[in-house]
Amino acid sequence: MRSALEVMICYPGFHALQFHRLAHWLWHKNWRLLARSISHFSRFVSGIEIHPGAQIGRGFFIDHGMGVVIGETAEIGNNCTLYHGVTLGGTSWAKEKRHPTLGDNVVVGAGAKILGPFLVANGSKIGSNSVVVKPVPENATVVGIPAKVVVGMKDPKERKSSERLDLEHGKLPDVQARNIAQLMNKIHAMEQRLEEFEQELKQYR
Repeated sequence: MRSALEVMICYPGFHALQFHRLAHWLWHKNWRLLARSISHFSRFVSGIEIHPGAQIGRGFFIDHGMGVVIGETAEIGNNCTLYHGVTLGGTSWAKEKRHPTLGDNVVVGAGAKILGPFLVANGSKIGSNSVVVKPVPENATVVGIPAKVVVGMKDPKERKSSERLDLEHGKLPDVQARNIAQLMNKIHAMEQRLEEFEQELKQYR
């Protein structure tokens, strides 16, 4: 980012958020058709679809933004970051809360899908291309399909005031590789034990 003017002209995430603020206000004034029309136009010009009913807090940032989808009953806290291809989706057609709630300071990596009416708690980080289908605890990092907790993050109270929010959503543990490595170690240990048994049996022949 080089200037405020560049943000206003060239950042689709900024455009989508401004359209959403207007559409959200109209939605709650029961100008539903006009609100949806503005949302639809916003999707056309920015590639970002935000339902007018979604609630979004302060300091929200969408990086690049193409393909982002935010459902009607989604709630997003303060200072959250979403990368391109993220979906905050529902799993039913019921007229109730059916989309996720993000707490404050949540980072959602590119291509991640969060599906269902549960909480992704404060300070959590969702790895790129993860599929989240159950609640995420506070200050946790989740990766995989389905996503699982792999790292406990530093408590926000322990962070220095100068420490920036960690946006390295691509540098996360490889859960599959770790599990395979653990299995290989167990197999190696079993093979060694089997060789010992064979040597002991030879002594009695």
